[in-house]
Amino acid sequence: MMTIASDIEVLARFGRALADPIRCRILLALCQAPAHPAELADALGISRTRLSNHLACLRDCGLVVTVPVGRRTRYEVADERLGHTLDDLRTAVVAVEADRA
Repeated sequence: MMTIASDIEVLARFGRALADPIRCRILLALCQAPAHPAELADALGISRTRLSNHLACLRDCGLVVTVPVGRRTRYEVADERLGHTLDDLRTAVVAVEADRA
């Protein structure tokens, strides 16, 4: 059973992960398909060093995991429900913005 403190910690980690647009782009890309860092860096148009720092943050937040594939490492979302969660957040934000208009 989760406690209120751990619920808050989970939400804070999720917020930290989403606080940067590059991390959001990485998450959205990984929700589409697992990828190797070099592929992600090329697809997102960022350096591998910068990508590595963002992937480390996403790993620390518990949102992505690494999967060894031979001598390479592939990244994927830690839980397949994350894609649905991100979609729900986007639509909730759109609904809030529509209410303001």
